[in-house]
Amino acid sequence: MENIYLYMIIALAFLAIADLVVGISNDAVNFLNSAIGSKAISFRTVMIVASVGVAVGAIFSSGMMEVARKGIFNPGVGVAVGAIFSSGMMEVARKGIFNPGEFMFNEIMIIFMAVMITDILLLDFFNSLGMPTSTTVSIVFELLGAAVAMALIKIGASGGDFSEVVNYINTSKASQIIFGILLSVVVAFSIGAIVQWVSRLLLSYNFQRKANWVGALFSGIALTAITYFIFMKGLKGTSYAKQSFDIIGGGTMKDFLETQVLTIVLISSVFWSLLSYVLIAFARVNIYKLIIIVGTFALALAFAGNDLVNFIGVPVAAYNAFLEWSASGLSATEFPMDVLASKVPTNNWLLFGAGMVMVVTLWFSTKAKDVVKTSLDLSNQSETKERFQPNALSRGFVRFAMGPDLQWALQN
Repeated sequence: MENIYLYMIIALAFLAIADLVVGISNDAVNFLNSAIGSKAISFRTVMIVASVGVAVGAIFSSGMMEVARKGIFNPGVGVAVGAIFSSGMMEVARKGIFNPGEFMFNEIMIIFMAVMITDILLLDFFNSLGMPTSTTVSIVFELLGAAVAMALIKIGASGGDFSEVVNYINTSKASQIIFGILLSVVVAFSIGAIVQWVSRLLLSYNFQRKANWVGALFSGIALTAITYFIFMKGLKGTSYAKQSFDIIGGGTMKDFLETQVLTIVLISSVFWSLLSYVLIAFARVNIYKLIIIVGTFALALAFAGNDLVNFIGVPVAAYNAFLEWSASGLSATEFPMDVLASKVPTNNWLLFGAGMVMVVTLWFSTKAKDVVKTSLDLSNQSETKERFQPNALSRGFVRFAMGPDLQWALQN
């Protein structure tokens, strides 16, 4: 009977691969549509840059994987599920949804299996429709749903009252997570609108007629922001950042990055601005193509570094729990999940392998192309056959926003 948990671990390994495939097919739109839609660089170049970004981001995700163990399950403080919120720049918020101390190993394994199977079916369903969805929202609410179901089963088996489910679910933290997800949409929309307005104000529509220093300044600001993200939000979270290097005085890269933020930003802004000016004035390089290439790399890196935990975090946590249970000598029904609070580094080769699965899927998945096409069609300003046709309600909103005078001008 105990061999069933070994079979479940093997099954979770295959489910992790399947989740990587459906996950990258769904989320490819997040870092491909802007570059492809701009038509500034070829599709092949976009794919190569995105592939490199995904591979590098997978290694950078070692810090994020700890969220899958302690952020999602943090029994030391009696809470579970750390949600990853996106607000332009990705952040990790360790909030709680359920208390794993209330569950035994056998119950947690069932929760893990239910979450992974549901996640694959849900994402694949959206992929088949060509519709992107949030993998973070999916994994958070799948964990919540599975935990609620298991809690109700336990309560029903013991003859307790169903109102006791609040002992298993941290309702206050769950509401904070839901509010955070909704807030992230508002923040992302607001910041995106502000950046777009500033960009238009600086460049206008006649960007080719602008002075060279304008493009150089814009490029310097954009590339500095991307550099800051790559180093401060990417490299700092890797296991390599905790190693000491003689070149920085024997300190760790993480400490160096945290103490030299202003210096890094100033040097980056000066370096990128001067380099951009040289490329524009003397090499006649279209600097906006360079921004798109570097931006695509950063977006792909952000996706892999942040969302990889959504795809393999649960199987990795299950594997670690299985190892702890196997060494305990206790039965699966008597082994509590408090051990998930301990810190266990994720194998970098595992992360690299996951990154390679995502890269291969990115190149060969037809569903990934369908999801990207849906996003591009919805933003297309020319005639195109969209997957989702306008209805009476959407037409009414457009007519109301345009006003009668603008409608008459367009018709005549």
